[in-house]
Amino acid sequence: MAENKRNSIIILMAVSIGLFLHSFGVADEYLQMPGLIDVRTDFSDGAHTLDFLIKLAKKRGFNVLFVTDHDREVLEYGLWPFQHILKKRVEERSINKGGPEKYLNMIRVASEKHPEMILIPGAESSPFYYWKGSYFTKNLTVCDWERHLLILGLERPEDYEGLPILHNGYSTRFLSSIPLGFFIAFIPLALGIYMIRRKKIIRYFGIAILVLSLLLLLNNHPFRSSPYDQYHGPQGISPYQLLIDYVNSRGGMAFWNHPETESGQGKLGPIYRETRPHPQVLLESKNYAGFAALYGDNITITEPGNIWDKVLMEYCSGQRDKPVWGISSADFHKEGAGGKLGNYPTIFLVKNETKKDILDALKKGRMYSCQGNVGSPRFVLEEFSIIDSETSQKGIMGEEIFSKGYPTVNILISMTETEKGSWITVKLIRNGILLNAFSGETPLRINFQDKLMNPGKKIFYRLEVKDKRGWKLVSNPIFVKFQN
Repeated sequence: MAENKRNSIIILMAVSIGLFLHSFGVADEYLQMPGLIDVRTDFSDGAHTLDFLIKLAKKRGFNVLFVTDHDREVLEYGLWPFQHILKKRVEERSINKGGPEKYLNMIRVASEKHPEMILIPGAESSPFYYWKGSYFTKNLTVCDWERHLLILGLERPEDYEGLPILHNGYSTRFLSSIPLGFFIAFIPLALGIYMIRRKKIIRYFGIAILVLSLLLLLNNHPFRSSPYDQYHGPQGISPYQLLIDYVNSRGGMAFWNHPETESGQGKLGPIYRETRPHPQVLLESKNYAGFAALYGDNITITEPGNIWDKVLMEYCSGQRDKPVWGISSADFHKEGAGGKLGNYPTIFLVKNETKKDILDALKKGRMYSCQGNVGSPRFVLEEFSIIDSETSQKGIMGEEIFSKGYPTVNILISMTETEKGSWITVKLIRNGILLNAFSGETPLRINFQDKLMNPGKKIFYRLEVKDKRGWKLVSNPIFVKFQN
């Protein structure tokens, strides 16, 4: 009996110590692993081999690379009414042209050669585009070809072969979406069969009609990789949602890439290209994992009250099943062409330096994004947490806590090199509203108690940080659910 009592006391003490350490973050310490998302190799339109990129990344302090070559890089334009037969096709190097098995094997071999580097396969995808204008009037324009999604974490060749995107081979998945032209073609087919049973010139006309109807059937066959085509104008968010749902069903994650890019317009050989900024897709689509919050363009989505905050508010109000996370997108093709490898790092918070932990952090929002010049000191978000003043429950990026009292925000920002501090500005954003702005020299510690009580409601906090050198930092949100 005495021994059982002693064991109970020991267990109680251990639990109490654990709760005490948890409230001060000691039990929740994470390693910070800088990684690069959206890196292209010479398997598609990148200039460098994967081995070269690994060595360069290691030299610059990165040990996580998300390799995202193009899944399929094709443009097709055909003549009506046989657009899918009488056509010109231009196809560049891509995963599915070179073979997804070869692509994944390239990454596997590189991982074995460099076990210290975590390599995660993926792809940049353009699931849909459409034509406007005409080749004959010299204003043929390909639209929305550069509305890109990043597909991360797919590891099987069949996952890439089955992507529901334009020009990705044959499939029986969309037989329920048979084009109207397929049924219409049966009318002249029946007429042709009837006419070839007649004599002389009627028979010859029947043969001609029969050939044309067979061509129409072939042109409108239903065995396509996507239920959409490029000849019927914009199709809204549907082609992109189809891809997002497909990726989710196979255990991957989909992120909208550079949704405010200004680089999707201009000439492309003899034709024009037109992909306008499209930040509205974040509101229009569902169940994607996140979006590029930092990349090489002017970005407004992350400003207080803009589209990201609207999406997060939809999650807080129950209109979305899961939140949306921000990442940095390297969009890297070539060293020295528009930037250097390492200018757009994403910093992951992990317990262990493994691929599994990186993917878990990406899925759960335990990461923050940075932008700056590689080689110069960058921000380190050493702490961003919310603690409930009543229960001492603590949450970090990507987490949600239940609060009985006022939330206390704890922030600590330093630099990778501490010899000299940097003057920074920190914006604390709550539910899309700039709650407070703080300025000071790094290392900068902030402890701020928000005098807010909103029983039954869920809110979020997030950070934006800048300095005079142009370095930026965007955190992912922390959610607080007030108890009734």
